[in-house]
Parts: sequence; structure tokens; C-alpha cells
Amino acid sequence: MDIFGAHWENHHKKIEKNWRRNVSDDDWVLVCGDISWAMDLKKALLDLDFIAGLPGKKILIRGNHDYWWKGISKLRNALPQGMFVIQNDFVPIGKIAVCGSRGWLLPHNNNYLPEDEKIYNRELLRAEMSLKKAEVEGYGEKLFMMHFPPFNNGVLDPGYRKLFNEYRVKWCVYGHLHGPDHRFAVEGNIDGIEYRFVACDYTDFAPVKIID
Repeated sequence: MDIFGAHWENHHKKIEKNWRRNVSDDDWVLVCGDISWAMDLKKALLDLDFIAGLPGKKILIRGNHDYWWKGISKLRNALPQGMFVIQNDFVPIGKIAVCGSRGWLLPHNNNYLPEDEKIYNRELLRAEMSLKKAEVEGYGEKLFMMHFPPFNNGVLDPGYRKLFNEYRVKWCVYGHLHGPDHRFAVEGNIDGIEYRFVACDYTDFAPVKIID
């Protein structure tokens, strides 16, 4: 990762140090995608095992660089103990449903192309499937994790705004933006939803507490 700047040098050691300092075995840690550069699951297990060896239980979603993430059943069967993934469903933590989807480039983004519309709509549908499943199973409090930000030029995407309000999401965490793109991140309370940006080079490679 140091090809992206000197601050990324030995980033895994920084992550481990800060993780062990802040996380206990009783905590849950949300990992918002771009987990491994591997191209297949066998090689990605090296990185998954590293994360599994750290304290706490982990919930993962896919990032745009997680090319090894293919076939959800195969992935779940290979996951180390205490590690969970979200794909069209959710993970319960007490009374809270942790929902999620990868997300994608948003309409009106400068890099948005006609072929992105199909992927954007598919990701929006997956987000709704995750939230709806939690709603049907009676979870009133929902946390939504995603890789791509739900904001474009500082404005909350109308598609995600509608979904989050309809399903009464209380927290949303996301990543994806790095380096100079940190300036596009939005945090704070919008429509009663608390948004947190958690890309690791933004948080100085330390976990961020979302809920006590």
C-alpha cells in the first residue's frame, strides 16, 4: 500500500497496534470493504486470517477492489470463526440490525458513465433487500455499512436518502475515499441519521467507535 504514499508504509502494523489498543473480544468491528488485493479466495484468506486473529467479532462488506469475493456460500464456508459477511441480508447485534451493501458511483458524479446506472440500481436494490429483511424480522434499529459513500459533492443521494428514511436507519458508516478525496467525505447528523467516514488513512489506521 505504500505506493499510495509514505503514510501507508507498514499500515498493517499500525492497524494491528491501534486495533489491539481499542478493541476487546466482546466488541464488534465493521470492515467496510477493500479488504485484500488478492484475486482469489485462497490468497485472500491470508488477509482474512490476519483480521480474524485480532480481538472482537467482525462484519465485512465487499469493496470495489475485493475481486476475490465470488460466491457467497463458498465464502461463508471458508470464513474464520467470528467473522461474518453481509450480502442481501444483515447481521444482528442485540437489538440492532447491521445491514449493508457495497454501493457504487452515484448519478451526477463526474466519473459516472451510462454503464454505471445498471450497477448503481443493482446496489440500491441490494441495500433495500438487506434493510427489508431486517425490517421483516422485527429489527427497529438499523446500522447501514457500505463501501462507497452515499454522498455526491456533499449531497446525500436521493435513492439512499429515501431508503434510509423509509427503513429508519440510525447510523451509516462508509469508506472508499482516500488521500485528497477525503475532502468529499460528509459526517454528522442528517435527517436523524449519524454518518461516519471510516477510511483507515482518514482515521490514522485506528478503529472508530460508532456505538457504545
